[in-house]
Amino acid sequence: MCVLLSSKANPLLGLSPDHPVMVFVNPHAGSGVGRRHIRAVQRLLSRAGVPARFICTNSAQEMAFHARAAIGAGGALLLVMGGDGTLQALVNAVHGSDVTLGVLPAGGGNDYAAALGIPANPLAAARSLLQGEIRCVDLLRVSTADGGQRLYCGGGGLGLDAEAARYAGGAFRKLPGRMRYLFSVLAALPKHKPIIVRVQIPGTDADFIEKKVLLAAALNTPTYGAGLRLADNARIDDGGLDLVLVEDLSSAEIARVLFHLVRTGRLETNRVLRKNVRAVRLVTDNPCDFHADGEIVGQTPVEISVVPKAIRILAPHPAPSSRT
Repeated sequence: MCVLLSSKANPLLGLSPDHPVMVFVNPHAGSGVGRRHIRAVQRLLSRAGVPARFICTNSAQEMAFHARAAIGAGGALLLVMGGDGTLQALVNAVHGSDVTLGVLPAGGGNDYAAALGIPANPLAAARSLLQGEIRCVDLLRVSTADGGQRLYCGGGGLGLDAEAARYAGGAFRKLPGRMRYLFSVLAALPKHKPIIVRVQIPGTDADFIEKKVLLAAALNTPTYGAGLRLADNARIDDGGLDLVLVEDLSSAEIARVLFHLVRTGRLETNRVLRKNVRAVRLVTDNPCDFHADGEIVGQTPVEISVVPKAIRILAPHPAPSSRT
């Protein structure tokens, strides 16, 4: 059973050199943000009396190997210095174990860290976690057409969203934050075609929607794409996911939406449907890619469901979002 612990139970306290906190660094995340902050975070933890071992990993597979080895050796706290995609890789490697995770944001998006109230700077994040508490929070699980399953942390989707994810992880990967996502959308637009998506809420017959959409997203966090607010009411501990369908828009409408996204970070259009559910199945007229935290994980049809209280994670105290 996952229970909320007080800040007195902060797992950063009372660690020993035999069982240090393991900090996994993605040296490529955020164009090297994590790599540049290693020494400063090392000094901070050392001054706080927290034994730590830093491991730079060049792939999700390498990080998974080291994470499992750390747990096997008795490690109880694993931190990751990277973005949402790096955190997702760690979550999939250790889910089901009795371990606490933490994140020092160093990626291009960092939306899950933002939902936890963690500062965007890795050093400031480490300071906040020294005074933090353990929270039990939700994840989302996506099942894809090939039978594969993947846990993800914040945002996933199909349509223009998934097409943009390819550019964000490729040609524009070095652009900072929100601009990376917006430039990726602009690059994906010329070849994008609207998608007919059929939405079904598993276990019901009444909640069936069919729409021609620009994108369809299933969110655990209020934002993705480095702070773009698609689902203001989304919470990472409410046992639900937020379905967002953006209808097909004209070029002029898309231009207005992008203008507001750049200016405010908000999706300003009345041609959007939002629904909070526990699970959803998305079927498209033709197979199309689905991304999770910016990583392409498979093709439609997909089913996304909530995994309530899935992980123990270290967060600043007090945590800003609602508690159940």
